[in-house]
Amino acid sequence: MTNVKLFAVIRTRGDSWQDSVPLENQQEWDEHASFMNALKRNGFIILGGPLEGTRDVLQIVRANSQDEINDRFRDDPWTSQDLLRISRIAPWTIRLGSLP
Repeated sequence: MTNVKLFAVIRTRGDSWQDSVPLENQQEWDEHASFMNALKRNGFIILGGPLEGTRDVLQIVRANSQDEINDRFRDDPWTSQDLLRISRIAPWTIRLGSLP
């Protein structure tokens, strides 16, 4: 990665999400969890988690571009199953605190 920047990525629940089913019981949970853990291990995802009281997830990622982000998340089983979809990507500048 040459021009790496931080981005805030908001992903929202898609049409296949079952509101009556817990997160860990959604279809292809194990595959999704494995995929996300790999993105964390390789340094693409820095932080991530659900935004309580919403249908959204916030993920802070390191990437060269928004295209790279779209490409990487395209391989998430929850993207192809329309359980999660990207609703917003914004460059993020840290003004207070720091990340490792």
